Amino acid sequence: MSLVIENIGQLVTLDAAEHDRPIRTDAALVIEAGRVAWVGDAAEAPAADSRIDAEGAAVIPGFVDSHSHLVFAGDRVDEFEARMAGRPYTAGGIRTTVAATRAASDDELRARLRHLVAQARAQGTTTLEIKSGYGLTVADEQRALRLAREVTDETTFLGAHVVPAEFAHDRAAYVDLVCGDMLTACAPYARWIDVFIDSGAFTVDEARRILLAGRDAGLGLRVHAGQLAADGGVALAVELGAASVDHCTHLADADVEALAASARDGAGTVATLLPLVEFSTRQPYPDARRLLDAGVAVALATDCNPGSNYSSSMPLAVALAVRELGMTPLEALAAATRGGARALRRTDVGYLEVGARGDAVILDAPDYRHLASRPGVPIVRQVLVAGEAAQ
Repeated sequence: MSLVIENIGQLVTLDAAEHDRPIRTDAALVIEAGRVAWVGDAAEAPAADSRIDAEGAAVIPGFVDSHSHLVFAGDRVDEFEARMAGRPYTAGGIRTTVAATRAASDDELRARLRHLVAQARAQGTTTLEIKSGYGLTVADEQRALRLAREVTDETTFLGAHVVPAEFAHDRAAYVDLVCGDMLTACAPYARWIDVFIDSGAFTVDEARRILLAGRDAGLGLRVHAGQLAADGGVALAVELGAASVDHCTHLADADVEALAASARDGAGTVATLLPLVEFSTRQPYPDARRLLDAGVAVALATDCNPGSNYSSSMPLAVALAVRELGMTPLEALAAATRGGARALRRTDVGYLEVGARGDAVILDAPDYRHLASRPGVPIVRQVLVAGEAAQ
């Protein structure tokens, strides 16, 4: 079966082969067998089995949210209120979610997970990475990844989120567990392994050991670093060839240089920025302009989680990137789509050209720049995943 989306006023393809033409006007798009089969001028569109009339609206690639934590129970809105009253953010609140998640049933976790995924889909997210990290026992981490695998292939083992309370006086034993039995149990359900490097979480040396164990188990590498300080995590991520280093709020000049060199070398390590976290924690925003001007590969993601940011809105992330991070509207959209795909080392999503997966978002607007200029508006009209209406 084939589908043509016609009468597209503005089509943002982000085709890497056409740097000088990332946007088409008066365009049409054909999706067949889940893939983009044709892109061109509306007047030349071939016949198809079914059609969608975009009515002059803008069409963009589906968002690729390469950083989220959606398997959890409980609520931490009290922390948000406290931060708004002036209490600084720390990583310690994660343990509150750990306790609630451990106590929840599979069905309770699954119901919330599917609800959150549906919210993300409604806002245009068609590819979604989901981490574990709120179980921190062998059984609970495996359970989180098993549930996440029901809704996405992009699953990340984050047993190294924080040290749980029962290991507070024996960090080394917990690192042993993460690298041993926990990794063994979780690896079959994960594509990636991640570590949170922070004064309230793990050191660079601990992270190195965990990441190397994950790599030996066949997992790709991701890293949380630079959220609260320039902590050495970026250098470790680049050294080990991690696909992405996320947060990057606080960076030394050497970090920027390392990321830029990594980008020049090929696949490289993507700097994934999470501006919704800074919005929710009142921390300084990362400087995307500094990174882009240096040649660093940049992605945008939500980091949707119950503590530091409980929002799955990629349109809001785009708006904040333009307003606060120094990005142009096109740079922000590219970071939220093609950049996220690069952070997941995916070549099939994040753009709309022949061969790409047919993930398309029809906006309730004539121009993609409305994403940045109209924050908070429900601007997504229709979402297609592989050519099918998103569920």
